[in-house]
Amino acid sequence: MTFPDVLTLEETAEYLRLPPAVIEHEAVQGHIPGRRIAESWRFLRTALDDWLRRYDGRTLLVQQAGAFADDPTLTHLRTTVYSDRGRTEAESGTEG
Repeated sequence: MTFPDVLTLEETAEYLRLPPAVIEHEAVQGHIPGRRIAESWRFLRTALDDWLRRYDGRTLLVQQAGAFADDPTLTHLRTTVYSDRGRTEAESGTEG
């Protein structure tokens, strides 16, 4: 199937092979690139393709954590998270 450059919610769901409700939820949360216009959603196919190519949950987490890089509690928080997981940050390969 050929998809247009600008997709509706339903076309995006078909394109990504996900239920429309999932697409809408993720778009509302800002996890999928899209725009709400009045009561309708529109998605650029190229933006979705770019998002799929670069989407990585760990990358997203690191970008979000970057906003808190100067927070003095970040080191303690990271240590606690890895401790709760039963391993050190060095063992996970993310120590930087």
